[in-house]
Amino acid sequence: MRQCNITTSPHPACRRGRRRRVACRCPLCRHLAVQLAMGALAYLPSASALAHQIVPGQLAPSRHMGIVRDAQGGNPLAGAKVLVIGTNFGTTTSGDGVFRFDVALPDSFSVHVERLGYRSRTVEARAGVGRWIEIELDPSPLALQPLVVTGAVTARPATETARPVTVLGGEELQIRLRGTVAGALAHEPGFATGTMGPATAQPVIRGMGGDRVLLLEDGIRTGDASGVAPDHATALDASAASRVEVVRGPAALLYGSNALGGVINVIRDEIPMSATSVASGMASLRSATVDGAWGANAAATVPLADRVPLRIEASGRWSGDLRTPAGILGNTEADTWTLGTGASYDADWGHVGAAFRSYNNDYGLPAGLATGHDSGVRIEMERASTKFRAVLDQPKGPYESVELTGSHTWYRHSEIEPPDILGVFFKVESTNAEVVAKSIAVGPFSHGAVGVRASREAFSFAGSIGRPNTHRISWAAYAFQEVEMGAFRAEGGLRYDWIAMDPLRDDPTAEIGAIVDRSFQAASGSVALLYATGPGLIVGVNAGRAFRTPDVNELYSDGPHLASFSFDVGNPALGAEHGTGVDLFVRYASDRVRAELTGFRNVISDYVFAQPTGEISRVQLPVYQHQANDAAFTGFEAAADWEVAAGWALRGTASHVSAEFLDTGRPVPMIPPLRGRVAVEHERPSWFARVEAEMAGGQERVGEFETPTAGYEVFDVVAGLRFNVAGRLSVLTASLENVTNEEYRNHLSRAKDVLPEAGRGLAVSWHVAF
Repeated sequence: MRQCNITTSPHPACRRGRRRRVACRCPLCRHLAVQLAMGALAYLPSASALAHQIVPGQLAPSRHMGIVRDAQGGNPLAGAKVLVIGTNFGTTTSGDGVFRFDVALPDSFSVHVERLGYRSRTVEARAGVGRWIEIELDPSPLALQPLVVTGAVTARPATETARPVTVLGGEELQIRLRGTVAGALAHEPGFATGTMGPATAQPVIRGMGGDRVLLLEDGIRTGDASGVAPDHATALDASAASRVEVVRGPAALLYGSNALGGVINVIRDEIPMSATSVASGMASLRSATVDGAWGANAAATVPLADRVPLRIEASGRWSGDLRTPAGILGNTEADTWTLGTGASYDADWGHVGAAFRSYNNDYGLPAGLATGHDSGVRIEMERASTKFRAVLDQPKGPYESVELTGSHTWYRHSEIEPPDILGVFFKVESTNAEVVAKSIAVGPFSHGAVGVRASREAFSFAGSIGRPNTHRISWAAYAFQEVEMGAFRAEGGLRYDWIAMDPLRDDPTAEIGAIVDRSFQAASGSVALLYATGPGLIVGVNAGRAFRTPDVNELYSDGPHLASFSFDVGNPALGAEHGTGVDLFVRYASDRVRAELTGFRNVISDYVFAQPTGEISRVQLPVYQHQANDAAFTGFEAAADWEVAAGWALRGTASHVSAEFLDTGRPVPMIPPLRGRVAVEHERPSWFARVEAEMAGGQERVGEFETPTAGYEVFDVVAGLRFNVAGRLSVLTASLENVTNEEYRNHLSRAKDVLPEAGRGLAVSWHVAF
C-alpha cells in the first residue's frame, strides 16, 4: 500500500505516464450543469475542467493545486474537505479529486484533509510555481479526526484540544439533522435535549441548559431569547453548516460570561474569507415520515469578481404533528425558513467582509398540561442579523493578525393564544463588537491572543408577561496564551467582565418588590496542561472559573407565561453565579482505536433556578419563584471507536451527571439520567450501513414537584450510498428510527406527561457537494 505523500511534479496524470482525454477545449466545456434541490439549473465552473488544461511546468491560474486519491486503488476522491491549518482557507475536491487555493500562502504550510470512509491526513506542503500537491487517504471505518476552532486561538485536531469537544459535520451532520441543532447533537456524550415539543429542543450539556449554554454562529452570539424559557426555540439552522462544534464544560475565556455548561458553535463560513475562481457548495433534500417533514437547502460560494467571493444560502423545512406510539402529539407542526448571503474582499493585507441572515420559524406547542391550553399555543419567531469581519494579516509588531468583528441582531418572538390573541411578545436588539490580536510564536510561546469586547442589548416585552423593558451593557477584556514544551503543552488565560442591567421602570410590584438597577463584575480564568505520554496517548487536566449574570427573566419577571404554563416571579436581589470546574481526561488514538474518558466536577455558587412554590396565581397558573443555592455537578463522559476488522467498526458512548444542592443534598431538578449508545458499522468508500442502540436509565433523583422517568432502549438502522453524478459527490441515506416502535419518554421533556417521544419512522436524505 502506497503511503500518503507530497510530490513536486506536473499534473499527476502526466506523472503516471498517461494523459487524460479532453473531448473539447472550448469554454463551454469548462462548466457542468447540476440540477440542485429546488430544480434550478446552475452552471458552475469546474475545478476539474480547469485542471485538465494544465500542461507540465504550468500552474496557472491557481496559486496552489493538488489532488486527493484513494491510497489503495489510486482513484480520485470527490467531496474531500481540504483545509489550510491556521487560516480560513478551505475547499472541497471536485469530481476528479482536484482542489485549488486561489490565495497567497506562506512558503511552507500544513494541509488537513477529511473524507468520510477514510482516515484523515495532515501533511506539510511548500509553495512554489510548478508544485503539485498529491495526498493519498487510507480507507477506514473510524470516525474522522476533525480540526476544531471553538475555544482555541487556532485550529487544532480534536485529540489535541485542552477541553472535551464534539464535532459533527459533513455527511454525519446531514444524517442527524432533524430540524434543530439540539436534535442533531442528541446522541453525543454529555449532551441531552430539553423540550416542550419537537420544535423547541434546547441543548443541555452536563445537566445545564438555557442561558448557561452559549450559542454561536461562526463564533458570534446568536442574540435570540432561547435561554429565557423552555418554550422558546433556538434561532439556529444547521442545515447548510459545514460543521457544529461543542465544547463541554466552562469555556468562558474567549466568549464571555454564561458559558458554564459549554459552547455550541454552528460554523458555515457565512463571510467567505478566501478568494476562489470556481464555484463550490452543497445542496440537500430530506424527508421523514414520523412528522411528515420535508426540507431542502442549498449553499454556494461563487467568484463575484477578482478576489471577491460571494456566498448564498437558502433553506426551508416543513413538518406536521409528531406521531408517537401512543398517538399524535397535536399542535406540533413547524415551518422554518432561512436566507443568508455574505461577501468579502481578499486583499494582500488581509480580508474584509460582511453577511446578512434572515431566520423565520412558526411552530406550535402541544396542548394539555404542558401549555395549560386545550388547543395549544402558536409561536412566531423572526431573526435578522448583520455581521462584519475584517482581518489584518502580519501587521507590524508582535502580532500575526488583528481581527475586528461586529454584529447587529434583531429578534422578535410572538406567542399566539387561541383563538388569535397575542399573549406574549418579546423583542431583543443586540449590537456587539470585538477586537482580537493574535501573537506570533516566540520560543515555547506558540499561539496567544488578547482581546476586548463590548455589547449592548435592548429587551422589550408586551402582553401578559409582566417584565420591564431592560437594557444590558457589557464590557470585557481577556488574554490567552499557549506554551509548547516538547511532550507538554500548557494553556492559560484571564478575563474580566463588567455587566450592567438597567430596567426602564422602577415602580415596585406586589410579588417582587422594588425594581432596581443591577451591575455585576468578575474575573474569570482557566489553566490546562496536556502531556503526550506515548504514541497516541494524551492525558490532560484543565481547571477554570467562570461566571453568569442572572437574566432579565430571573431578575424582573412578574406575570403569567401561558406557553410554559407558569406564573414567573423574579428576584432583583439575585447575585451572579460563579462556577469552578475541573476536568481530567485520557485520550488514545491509533490507526484502529480511538477512545476518550473524561471525569468532571463543577461547583456553582448561587445557582439560580425556578422553584415551584406550590401556590396558584390569580390567573390559575402555578407560581415559580426564582431563587439561588450552591450546587455541584459531577459526572463522566466516555467515547470509543474500534476497527475490529477491515471495514467493520464498533462504537460506543456513555455519559452521566449527578447534581445536588450543597446545603440540603437534594437533587437539582431537570437532570438527565445515565445515557449511552452502541453502534456496529460496516464502512466502505462507496456505501455504509450501521445498527445502533440508544439506552437511558431511569431517573429517580428528582427535584420537588418533578416526576421520575423510566429507562428505555431505542434501536435505529442507517444505510447510505456514495456516488458521483456529473463529477459531484452525492450521498443518499435512509434511516429507520425507533425500529421496535418503543414507547419512551425524555426526562427533560415538559410534555412527557402528555405523550411519549417519536415512534417508528423512516427518514431519507440526499446530499450533494460541488
